[in-house]
Amino acid sequence: MRERLLLFFILFGLGVFLYIFQNYVDTTKGFVILCACMVVYGLYSIAATKYETRKNKKHPPIVNENYRPFVSILIPAHNEESVITGTVENILKLDYENYEVIVIDDRSTDNTSSVIYNLAQKYQNVFAMVREKDAFPGKSAVLNDAMNVAKGEAILVFDADATIEPDFLNKLIPILEPADVGAVQARKIIRNKDVNFLTRCQNNEYTMDAQLQVGRDSVKGAVELRGNGELIKRKALEDIGGWNNYTITDDLDMSTRLHIKGWDIRFCIDACVYEEGIVYLLPLFRQRRRWLEGTIRRYLEYSWQAMWSKKMSLRARFDMAMYITEFIMPMWFMMEVIFRIIKVFADKVDPFSLHNILWSSLIVSAVVGFGFFMTIRYSLRKYDNLKRSKAFIQALETTIYMLAIWFPMEIFICGKILFCKKDMNWGKTAHGLVLEEKKKIKDRITKELQSLQIKIQEVQNKLQEVLK
Repeated sequence: MRERLLLFFILFGLGVFLYIFQNYVDTTKGFVILCACMVVYGLYSIAATKYETRKNKKHPPIVNENYRPFVSILIPAHNEESVITGTVENILKLDYENYEVIVIDDRSTDNTSSVIYNLAQKYQNVFAMVREKDAFPGKSAVLNDAMNVAKGEAILVFDADATIEPDFLNKLIPILEPADVGAVQARKIIRNKDVNFLTRCQNNEYTMDAQLQVGRDSVKGAVELRGNGELIKRKALEDIGGWNNYTITDDLDMSTRLHIKGWDIRFCIDACVYEEGIVYLLPLFRQRRRWLEGTIRRYLEYSWQAMWSKKMSLRARFDMAMYITEFIMPMWFMMEVIFRIIKVFADKVDPFSLHNILWSSLIVSAVVGFGFFMTIRYSLRKYDNLKRSKAFIQALETTIYMLAIWFPMEIFICGKILFCKKDMNWGKTAHGLVLEEKKKIKDRITKELQSLQIKIQEVQNKLQEVLK
C-alpha cells in the first residue's frame, strides 16, 4: 500500500506541475533541463572513467595475493535440465582452488533434480540441494536456503545458463578485498547474440549497461548487481539479513539495501559471464516486465531509507537520484504529450500551430532518442570494438528496440502498481530455447525420415507382389 500511495503522489504531483505550468511557462524547457542534467552527468562519468584508467596505468593497483577466500558458488535451477549440466561443467574449469558448487533445484517439474544429483555424484565439490514442492517461491528464497549450508566467506551467484572463463574468480576476488566493498558485479554478455534481431539488441543493451556501470564505479556511485555473476561478501550479506524473499528482482533489491547500509559495490569490466539471450518476443516482454517492476518497486520501497541513511555515501545517494530520473522522464514526456493533445481539442487549434506546438514534444522525443543512440554507439565502439558503420546501424536499431519496450512497459507497470494487488509473479527467464528449437527440428526430421522409410517399404512390398 505504501508503494502505491507514494507512486500516486509522485504521478499526481507531476501531473499538477505540468498542468499548471503549461499555462505560464513552456514545460518543455523543464524537460530539456532534465535531459541536459542527465547528459552532463553521463559526460562526467565518462571523464571519470578515463581518468581512472590513466591513473591505473601509471600506478597499477596492488593485489594482495594472499587474499583467497573460500567461495560458495550458488546456482538456482527451476526446470533447467537442458542447460544445467553444461553450466556446472563449465564452472568446474575455474583455475581458483578454494570453492564449492551448490546447485539448487527449485521445485522443478522436469528432470532437473535427477540431473543435479548425477552431477553431485560425478564431481567431488558439487553438492545437490532439492527444495520441497511447497517451499516459498522465488530466487531470493532459494538463495537464502542455500546460504544455510554454504561454507564460503564469499558467495558467487550464477544463473542456470551461465558460462565463464577459467580466470573469472581471479579477476573478481582482488576487487572484493577492501573492507568497505560488499559485492562485485561482472560484465554480462549475450552468448547467442547473432541468432536474431532480439538477441543482438539485448547484447547491445548489456554493453550499454556495462558502460554505465563502469561510469558509476568510477565516480563511486550506486553500482548495481545484475543477478548473474555477482560476488558478495558473507559479512555484507549477513549485515543486510540476506536476500529479500518478497521481491521479484533479488539483485536490484540487494544492491539498494547494501548501499543504504554503507557497503560499496564495484563493477569489473574484465570478468565476463555469458548467458543465453531470449530469442522470442513474448518471453522477452515477461522478463523485462519483471525487471522494470522490481526496479520501480525497490525505489518506492527504499526511497525514505536511502534519503535518511547515515551510512550511505553522498555520491551513491546522488547517483541513485540521477538514475531515478530515467523512470520519471518517460512519465513526464507522456503526460506532456497528453496535456498538449487535450489542449488541442479543448481550444480547437491547429496541433502544429505556434500556440500549441506539438512540434516541441516531437523534438524532445527526438532528443531523447538521440541521447540513447549516442550512448549505445559509444558503448559498442568502446567495449565491442565495432566498426563505425556497424556501430551506427546497431545503435539505431537498439535505440528503437529500447524505446519501443521501455516506454510502454513503464506505463503498464505504473498502472499495475497503482491498481493491482502486488504478486510474486516472476516471469521466469526461459533458458534453453535455442536447444529446444534444435531438438524440435531434429525430432521433426526424424519423424519425416521414419515416415519416408515406411513409404519406401510399402513401395518395395508392392513391387515384390507385382514381380511374383
